[in-house]
Amino acid sequence: MCEANAYLKEGDNEVLFMEAVDTIEPYEDGLKLVDIFGMQKFIQAKIKDMALLNHRILLEKVDIL
Repeated sequence: MCEANAYLKEGDNEVLFMEAVDTIEPYEDGLKLVDIFGMQKFIQAKIKDMALLNHRILLEKVDIL
């Protein structure tokens, strides 16, 4: 299995945003994440860190004007 869990950085904490992420698509105003079941979520965020050996993606919210 190659999917990873995506976490959202909130202050000093990291909150699980989405499990079993298979695809991340960048857009001008954020990211679309798709899991292995086809469920999609969009978030105004950027990738802060990725550790694919640990199956972990860390996202950080951004303000879009």
